[in-house]
Order: sequence, then structure tokens, then C-alpha cells
Amino acid sequence: MRGKIIRGIAGFYYVYVPEMGVVECKAKGAFRNQNIKPLIGDDVLLELTKEETKQGNIVEILKRKNQLIRPAVANVDQAVVIFAVSYPKPNLNLLDRFWLMMETKEIPTVICFNKTDDKGQEELEELTGHYKKSGCRVCMTSTITGDGIATLRTCLTGKTSVFAGPSGVGKSSVMNTLFPEAKMETGEISEKIKRGKHTTRHSELFYLGQDTFVMDTPGFTSLVLPDMEKEKLREYYPEFHPYHEECRFLGCVHISEPDCRVKRAVAEKEISLKRYENYKQFFEEINSRKKY
Repeated sequence: MRGKIIRGIAGFYYVYVPEMGVVECKAKGAFRNQNIKPLIGDDVLLELTKEETKQGNIVEILKRKNQLIRPAVANVDQAVVIFAVSYPKPNLNLLDRFWLMMETKEIPTVICFNKTDDKGQEELEELTGHYKKSGCRVCMTSTITGDGIATLRTCLTGKTSVFAGPSGVGKSSVMNTLFPEAKMETGEISEKIKRGKHTTRHSELFYLGQDTFVMDTPGFTSLVLPDMEKEKLREYYPEFHPYHEECRFLGCVHISEPDCRVKRAVAEKEISLKRYENYKQFFEEINSRKKY
């Protein structure tokens, strides 16, 4: 019998099996001997020990197509990073860090700008304009008016998605609006510091029908850049690709070289200045890391 782990608590794993719902399982000792730990999102084979109470054992963990460490989850189809358009003010540097982390793991990123009812159309277009050539899908949502919720729901259907973003941007509110049956807690934003309270206590996949799974993760305020060579960084920026061959130098990294076509594209507003500024900062951070 095949299923997907949706929750793990105190040595028990709760496996969603399409034909019978959630089965409480233990993992066979062989996994411990092989130093393999089941992860949320794992596709597994299980055997029933007590059919009437839906209990069983995980007998095999099927091959993972990917896995994340934070949050600890496997077989992710896409990451949905949510930022508010107002409070807290969107930190595009933090957004690009998350995007880059997903890019290096070959996990597509969907950017969701929430609370669109707080801003005018011109401001929203300026914000989304930074990501038109990033390769990311961008959704604009409001849980107050309902705008964009149907589009985001369509984007999630049939996939396993991880929701992420800073505290207070409305991740859980978006989840509740998308799928009321998830019944996730929402935290009030502290008016004093304009930040959200942490409301997500443990990692769990929510089954939302139509082979759709969503995980909400605790909010983050900082991210370490992935470990890579600085020269590789440019390859993760789709908006740079059309211009590489027009640079004077074949190995141009678009920082200080003369006759750089990418820098000219930034100056001519063909590439987002904010995205390019973040690229330069990431390049310098990677370059300044001590090598041991």
C-alpha cells in the first residue's frame, strides 16, 4: 500500500493513503540501521497491522526527487514565497535569497504578494515588474477582497507546495482563504513592531484534495546564501541570459567588467535595478566567504 507522510510526531508517522485516509505508522528499525530518517513528503510503502484502527508500519521509503533541510520535507514540486505589499514592507533582498536557494535545488518558485488591498495599481505593477523576467510565476492576492485567490488555488492544484515567507505577511490567512478546511491559526500583527507572531508550531502537510498538498512553515527573517562558486551565480538569473554573449569578455560576471551588456540592460531598464543590486550583493557575499 502506497501513501505520503504528512506529519511526524514522537516517532509516529501519519501517512495519507488515497483509498483509506490517514494511517498511523511506525518506521521499521531497518531505516535506523541505515541512518535513514523518514521525512514529511516522503512517498512510502506501508503494511497494515490493524486495519480497523488504521495502524501500520512503513516498510519502504521510495526514491526522493528532492529534499529540503529547513523545513525538513521531501518531494517538493514548488515553493510559494509570500510577502506583504505593505506591512511588513516587502524585503526584496530576502525574497531573492529565498528564490536563489530554491533555484539551486531546481525547485520552481511562485511569488505571492499578499494584502494587495493596501496598495494602488501603479505601486503593485512596479513591485511585480521586478520579477517579470525572473522565471517565477507572480500572484497578487488579498484575503480581504478575495482578489487573486482563485488564480493561486489553480497554481497549487495537483502539486506539493511549501509556503514560506516572513512572519506577519499572511501565510496562514492565505491558506485559510484558499482552503478553509485546513483551519490553520492566524496571528495578529503587533502594531508596535509591525511584525507577525510565530503561529506555525510544527511542520505538516495538509491534504487539500485533487492530489494537492501544502506545507506552511514558520516565518523567517534571514537566509544564508547557498554554497556555490561566485562565477556560477549569474547562471541562476534568467534575465541575464539573453545578454551573456554580447559582453566583451566571455566569462563576464557583470560586476566591474567594461562593455558589459547586462549592466547596459540594467541602465536601459531592461533588467530590474533592484534584482541586479541584490545580485551584486550576493556576488560579494559569496566572494568574501573564507575558504578553509
